[in-house]
Amino acid sequence: MQGIKQLIATLHPLERKVVPHLKEGISLDELVKVSKLKEIEVMRALQWLENKAVIKINQELKEVINLDKNGVKYRDNGLPERRLLKQLKKEMKVSELDVSKEELNVSLGVLKKKVAINLRKEGNNLLVSITDAGKKLIEKDSFEESFLKQLPIELPKLEPEQKFAYDNLKSRKDLIKTDLVKLRTVALTDLGKSLLKEKLDFKEMIDKLTPQILREGGWKGKELRNYDIKINVPKVYAGRKQHYRAFLDTVRRKFMSLGFTEMTGPVVETEFWNMDALFMPQFHSARDIHDAYYVKDPEYGEVDEKVMLKVKAAHENGFNTGSKGWQYKFDTERTKRLMLRTQGTACSARMLASKDLQVPGKYFGITRCFRSDVVDATHNSDFYQTEGIVLGEGLNFSHLKGLLKMFAEEFAQSDSIKIRPAYFPFTEPSAELFAKHPDLGWIELGGAGVFRPELTKPLGVDVPVIAWGLGIDRLGMFAMGIKDIRQLFSHDLKFLRNAKVVW
Repeated sequence: MQGIKQLIATLHPLERKVVPHLKEGISLDELVKVSKLKEIEVMRALQWLENKAVIKINQELKEVINLDKNGVKYRDNGLPERRLLKQLKKEMKVSELDVSKEELNVSLGVLKKKVAINLRKEGNNLLVSITDAGKKLIEKDSFEESFLKQLPIELPKLEPEQKFAYDNLKSRKDLIKTDLVKLRTVALTDLGKSLLKEKLDFKEMIDKLTPQILREGGWKGKELRNYDIKINVPKVYAGRKQHYRAFLDTVRRKFMSLGFTEMTGPVVETEFWNMDALFMPQFHSARDIHDAYYVKDPEYGEVDEKVMLKVKAAHENGFNTGSKGWQYKFDTERTKRLMLRTQGTACSARMLASKDLQVPGKYFGITRCFRSDVVDATHNSDFYQTEGIVLGEGLNFSHLKGLLKMFAEEFAQSDSIKIRPAYFPFTEPSAELFAKHPDLGWIELGGAGVFRPELTKPLGVDVPVIAWGLGIDRLGMFAMGIKDIRQLFSHDLKFLRNAKVVW
């Protein structure tokens, strides 16, 4: 009972005008008539009552017959055939009838079909006279005229006489029309049924306090309407960052707060930095045209000759690292070919060869990469990676494992992770990081390892370097609860307005 009293105290004036007329199955149109409110006011009241679990609004699409522009005129003034019949006090020339040319032929056809008139030809004139059947038609409304006065009506609910009238009228110009309309009806909930059993008296309720009421004490002994702070209100969509852009900025801030320095590189890269400097042999399958996008024009770029010769030596004989290298003839022209960057590790190679490199040091990059791939919920041909290196004396694989665990927990917000052995041409040992998504299951986040000396020494680095490259798109999916990688780049305004933003 207390709940009902509290509910009554929250009812808006529009709701209070509608509630007394509520009953099971009543339609919106009926409520408009009995409440004497505007349709928009009744609809608003019903939506508020539905939010309060008093009613449920049922919506159904129905075919409804309604008056068209000529139908409105004929409903009020009678069909043109009735006006024609009333003029036939005696036999008349058709040309003398006071009926528009547009209506004349239709009226004559309808009346002839009903045996209400006789037509005969006399010279060049067509004469018309009324029959006994026609005189009886004048005495009362025809089926068609009665039907017009009953509209609107649902098409499936037509009685046989109404169906007869409908069939006669539907082919006539702008008389009736059949629309597909949304019919709204009310179903009472248990709470609504309980509410209607209460004695509702809203006369002593105050909706708005005014200075006059406060000054004169008009509020004494009266109920004050409670504000319903739980009711749904229209959403206001303020400007904000795109959800994935905001996540990438968050990742950037977190890395920088851990003391990492950001590194960058070009999207259009040479094979040298994208693959050769990473000790990836030129015959490696990842260089196949089906994996990488190569630039057609210009086809070749510039490469630092001194660095290139050291990398060439590492590939051919190991460059004094104790390794034999890959034992093949390094192609110095191929290494200059331009391509879209396939991995963020190209930025790591550039950083290791840079004069700005600090030892010890920690570097990260958020890099856009491109690979030919089958697009699905977890793969895209255009994606981001978060790339990083840490270099210094005494670093080993255990330090890398700790970093990978921290990344999964911090960025993917997952404490279920797996680190599995893997193979990459430029790291030894190598590993892959997996994390468990609540809906998609185990997802590979990326690869990691300790850079081989065949990579670091030709670039001028002689200390251990631990490195990783993680699919940050998938990390974003974890953090934002997204199930499809394509939603990270969605243009759907409805999705963007409701997407979770991680700051």
